[in-house]
Amino acid sequence: MKESLRSRMLKRYGVPLLYLILFLGWIFSSQMWIDMLSPWLPPNVGLVMRTPLPMLAWQHLFIVVISTALSVLTALLLASGVRLSRNQEWKSTVLTAGSIAETIPSAAVIALAVPILGYGNGPCMLALYLYALLPVVRNTMVGMDAIPLEIADAAEGLGMTRLQQLMKIDFPLAKPVIFAGIRTALIINVSLATIGATVGAGGFGVPIIAGIRSYDPILVLQGSIPVLLMAFFFDRIFRSSSI
Repeated sequence: MKESLRSRMLKRYGVPLLYLILFLGWIFSSQMWIDMLSPWLPPNVGLVMRTPLPMLAWQHLFIVVISTALSVLTALLLASGVRLSRNQEWKSTVLTAGSIAETIPSAAVIALAVPILGYGNGPCMLALYLYALLPVVRNTMVGMDAIPLEIADAAEGLGMTRLQQLMKIDFPLAKPVIFAGIRTALIINVSLATIGATVGAGGFGVPIIAGIRSYDPILVLQGSIPVLLMAFFFDRIFRSSSI
C-alpha cells in the first residue's frame, strides 16, 4: 500500500518537482558556469548582473503571484455574483469587460499607468491583473454552467439556498475547469511580467532587457530559461492538482 501511494504521488508530482529542481539549479548555478566560460566568450558577452538571479526570482514570483491572486479573487467574486443572480445581462457585461481588458496591449496599460503609479512594480502588476481576469472568470462561468440542471433541482429540493449551492455544489464540481483558467492566467503572467523591466519593475525581465540592449545573448538566456521553467512548473502543478 505504501509503495502504491508513493508511486501515485511520484506520478502526479514527479514532473513538477523536476521542473522545480531545474529552476533552482539554474538560478543558483548559472553564473558559475558563465564565469567558467568567460575566457572563451566575446568581450561584450557574459556580463555580470548587479542583482543576482535568486533575488530576481523572488521579485518575479512576487509580481506574478500577487497580481494573479488579486485577479483570481476578483474573477471568482464576479462569477459568483453572476451565478447567484442568474442574470444573463450581467453575465454578458462581465465577459465583455474581461474581453476588453484582454485586448488592450500590455505595453499600453503599462505606459498609461506610469504617470499614475510611477515607475516600478505597480504598472506591471496592473497589466498582469487585467490580463488574468478573463481566463479565470470565463472558465468559472463555463464550469458552473456545465453542471447538470438535475443536480441544481435536487439541491433546491433539499432546501439549499443559492449561496449553499454555490459553495457546496458549484465550486467543487467546477474545480477542474476553474483550475484550468487559473493555470492559463498564471502562465500568461509569468511571461508577461518580463515586460515590466522596461518601467523599472524587477524580475527576470531585467537580464532579458539588459541582454537585448547590450547584444548579450547570455544575459537573455539567464532571464528567459527560468521564465520557461517557471511556466512549465505552474502548468504541471495545476494539471496535477485538478485531477
